[in-house]
Amino acid sequence: MPVTLAQAKLNATDDVDVQIIDEFQKSSDVLNRITFDDVVSGAGGGATLTYGYMRQITQRGAAFRAINSEYTPTEATKQRYTVDLKPLGGSFQVDRVLNRVAQARETAFQMRELLKATSAKFNDAFFNGDTAVDANGFDGLSKILTGSTTEYLPLNNGVSVGYLDWTAVNTQALAFAQIAHIDAWLGTLERRPDVIYAPRKAKALFKTVASFAGQYSIDKDDIGAVFGMYDGIPIVDPGTKDGSNTDVLALNTRDADAGGAGGNIANLADLYAVSFGLDSVHGVAMAGGSLVSNWMPDFSTAGAVKTGEAEMGPVAIVAKKTKGVAVLRNVKVA
Repeated sequence: MPVTLAQAKLNATDDVDVQIIDEFQKSSDVLNRITFDDVVSGAGGGATLTYGYMRQITQRGAAFRAINSEYTPTEATKQRYTVDLKPLGGSFQVDRVLNRVAQARETAFQMRELLKATSAKFNDAFFNGDTAVDANGFDGLSKILTGSTTEYLPLNNGVSVGYLDWTAVNTQALAFAQIAHIDAWLGTLERRPDVIYAPRKAKALFKTVASFAGQYSIDKDDIGAVFGMYDGIPIVDPGTKDGSNTDVLALNTRDADAGGAGGNIANLADLYAVSFGLDSVHGVAMAGGSLVSNWMPDFSTAGAVKTGEAEMGPVAIVAKKTKGVAVLRNVKVA
């Protein structure tokens, strides 16, 4: 059955499993929210770990019909997609002397850092994954949404310079002009999103814009994290990439007006509005397997240096509906 990390923690076999799942939850808002559909079979000796699904591309409308006339046939459109599940994690080695002298603290430290890195790597892939760059990963939201009906480009929505400038918002009138675009972007979705993910600088300016419009508030989630909200929707910075201080949602330099007079514009942010669920954005995992696994170093056997490992999956993400996730491109935040 579909499982979240919170549900997986309830089924954990020991304290170590609980602590490891808890670390994933606390270090990633995405992992705390996402549901994994554990349906991929290991049939065929595990040679194929592919999840196939239909993505709804368009919705259909309805119309009144005159008596003695027929409706004009119209169908909602779907497209078939597949994604390959991949394992994600790492390993470390500890000398038995270090483990003994440090009273196992070195092993605990290395495992904790590995979990943080794995969580950060999943975050990065969730937004920026591209199998053309890393064949061992999966495609993220940026690639999935490129060219879709929920990719909101200011240039296509009445902004001739091609970007929204949040750095210039210092009056209520200017804030409401930006709010109009934010609401139009969110309006491309079929329902209110569960969360808006924004780069660090964009999140700070979002607070300013929303406060001018009286749409900013603060709340706390179920694991104690405090976050700001726009019109009741949490605004979250997904943090940094694994092994670095580079933001997962990095700022970009782009020709926002597509060859117009503006040239390249620096410090442009992309924001993501996500609806999680098995009919929208969710993860996929193997049937009958553990979502998170760990192997602690075994110092009870011969050998001076022992290896520990932690692994997620194999996993991947999918977007079942184009209307379930949207991206707002080209917001100037610096």
